[in-house]
Amino acid sequence: MEQHLLGEPLGNTTRLEVLEGPTGRRTWPVDVKGRIVAESFEPGARVADVARRHGMAAQHLSTWRRLARDGKIVVPVDEPMFARLEIEPQDEAVPEPSTDGFVEIDTDGMTVRLSGTTPAGRIADVVSALSARR
Repeated sequence: MEQHLLGEPLGNTTRLEVLEGPTGRRTWPVDVKGRIVAESFEPGARVADVARRHGMAAQHLSTWRRLARDGKIVVPVDEPMFARLEIEPQDEAVPEPSTDGFVEIDTDGMTVRLSGTTPAGRIADVVSALSARR
């Protein structure tokens, strides 16, 4: 027997229980999203396991990972990241750099050339900014 809750009672309806609580939709603070995504990128981590630990669907975490790769979610970095350094022989057509040398960063068709005396922290900032641009 079907009964609509807004209609007149048709039978033995004696009690109606209303459950209160979360609706299943949560809002996640940006820093928490970043930490969860960073955890999922750790070596050996599985997206499904990380998602389960945080009470979320693996598909939801996969969406966050894509947003992080697009630079729309900031992922905290605890350890310094390193890039491969290649030293190529100097071409005669290219003028010799100054005696202090230079650091050249090639990414996405763009080249950034910094003085060899640039502090390591500044170089790391430039690399981080270029990574966020991707």
